[in-house]
Amino acid sequence: MAGPMRVTVRTFAILRELSADRATLALAEPATVADVWAALEAAHPDLAPHREFVRAARNGAYAAWDEAVADGDEVAFLPPVSGGGPTGLTDGPIDVPSLETAVAGTGHGALVTFVGRARDVSDDGRRVVELEYEAYPEMAEAVLAEIVAETSTRWPDVAVAILHRVGVVPIGEAAVAIVVAAPHRSNAYEANRFVIEAIKERLPIWKRERFEDGSEWKRPGA
Repeated sequence: MAGPMRVTVRTFAILRELSADRATLALAEPATVADVWAALEAAHPDLAPHREFVRAARNGAYAAWDEAVADGDEVAFLPPVSGGGPTGLTDGPIDVPSLETAVAGTGHGALVTFVGRARDVSDDGRRVVELEYEAYPEMAEAVLAEIVAETSTRWPDVAVAILHRVGVVPIGEAAVAIVVAAPHRSNAYEANRFVIEAIKERLPIWKRERFEDGSEWKRPGA
């Protein structure tokens, strides 16, 4: 008789602090994402009040609570994003003023905006005619939500919005915009820098620089 299936569970931010960064759970078949949460909650009862606000992901893609899981799956539980604005990928122009409006509350005395733009010269001096970004969208959305959640945990008084463009980005237009609002400038600056570096390190997205005589794929920020 086959034994129970094993599922790897990952949690982030406040959920990680209440349980574990990574754990392996044994579950009877059949099982769903909700059953994975129930097993995790049984081991860490302090998670219970957070259930209704949590989003789940299975193998790098957002998943419904009633989605079936299989042996060897990785299920991630993502905490809520408090006070944040739009976060994710877009295939059209980024409206930076709208992002700023979305996060800047009356209690926020500081607003720090970073905009990464498509430029017409590469690091080695070649003329760039356009940029193209390609992402693993399901995982990228989860990673961005994770970054915002971690930012909110480190700086509870900030609000964050992130949009990263995919597809062709004409020269001079925004490829990524990060907006952080906080009561004071120090947290706004620090949180914005944290988000920028986290995106460079962890976001599954790639950049193609198109030249007049060819093209080259790179990691953004490389």
